[in-house]
Amino acid sequence: MASSTPSSAPTGALRIRYAALTDVGRRRTVNQDSGYASDRLFILADGMGGAAAGDLASSEVMNIVRRLDAPLEGDPLEALAGAVHRANDRLAEVIEGDSTVEGMGTTLTALLWDGQAFGLAHIGDSRGYRLRDGDLSQITHDHTFVQSLVDEGRISPDEARTHPHRSLILRVLLGADDNEPDLDMVEVQPGDRYLLCSDGLSDMIDDESIREALGLENIDIAAVELVNRALAGGGHDNITCVIAEVVAADDPQEDLAAADGEPMLVGAASEQSRPRTTNAAGGGASGVNAEESDDPGIADGEVESEPDPEHLRYAPREPRRFRWIKGLMILLAVLLLLGVAGGLSYSWTQNQYFVASSDGKVAVYQGVQADVPGLSLRSVYEVSDIELDALPTFRREQVVAGIESSDLQDARASVSSLRELAGRCADPKAAARPGSECEGAS
Repeated sequence: MASSTPSSAPTGALRIRYAALTDVGRRRTVNQDSGYASDRLFILADGMGGAAAGDLASSEVMNIVRRLDAPLEGDPLEALAGAVHRANDRLAEVIEGDSTVEGMGTTLTALLWDGQAFGLAHIGDSRGYRLRDGDLSQITHDHTFVQSLVDEGRISPDEARTHPHRSLILRVLLGADDNEPDLDMVEVQPGDRYLLCSDGLSDMIDDESIREALGLENIDIAAVELVNRALAGGGHDNITCVIAEVVAADDPQEDLAAADGEPMLVGAASEQSRPRTTNAAGGGASGVNAEESDDPGIADGEVESEPDPEHLRYAPREPRRFRWIKGLMILLAVLLLLGVAGGLSYSWTQNQYFVASSDGKVAVYQGVQADVPGLSLRSVYEVSDIELDALPTFRREQVVAGIESSDLQDARASVSSLRELAGRCADPKAAARPGSECEGAS
């Protein structure tokens, strides 16, 4: 059960109420989001990397960053930056110790209260919003490919919502050294409400719907309404929201649902006793109780059957829960090529395409990424004019590792996106600017 509570620590003329809610959504079976709320700290982490790793990533990061929930000494931005770096180092340790979770990562958005303002740390495509005097504004900047297109005026925000590459994240915590968070101070006013949410909420409902729900009479009701609206919008992903409300110290407290002052931990980080490889039943809310769905089109616990775009957010390889299927197909193809209906197996491999490097350039390959002694299962289909060195480090590494594609058209679309990115990064100033999408390009 969620609670909203006043700050128990002296904060001058201002105090904080808070609420948090998470729901696994209609199509997921595991909640990879983690949320945290207290009278001084608010955190949202959206894990990625498959059912056995996304929840682990957000949990590990959450458990490091929430240690900031103590009386603040010094600059809140320095405290946040240090916590983010420690959390990223922790991911690197986990990945080094367990190769099966390689490729996992998480977004992170956090607000740290210093008594008069919030310090903000942000990386990824989770979002932070502020509702002030009825007006909603986004206080974070999406680190995504489509947002870079919006920034350059190439597409509109409405077009970004339906762009085929809208899930591609350019910056996220992966345990690597080159992903720094955005850091900023957020000035507040009494009456402000702040929302941190995963893309499972912001992708399902528009800003006007968020504004309406966030402005309801109290934040517990607002949290429930936000999640219910996201579920009604499709509920394709985990849905998590964390809300902070800034009020004057003498504001009445009669409307508070609870006043025990206990921090709230919801989602994956609150369920660590569950084995990472076990799929829990889907469709349940954690935190404030969300209304049950009455949509007859999706049964309880039903999982989407169409390809899941979640793995395209940053990783060049498919989620591990599907990887064994492709491995089996490759094995069968090899066996068939060795004599059991070889014509059929060869036909299957020739209908597979992926993007990788060839002599320092981006190329489309026909076949599959497998090495069999004495047998080639792939060949260069076409070579682009894109130099690998023209790509930022993150995307260059993806190409070298190989980017899976559903078909030839999808592979060519990936090449087109890489060409656009290389064009934007041709400016040396863009490549040299810390935190830009072009870091490492030359």
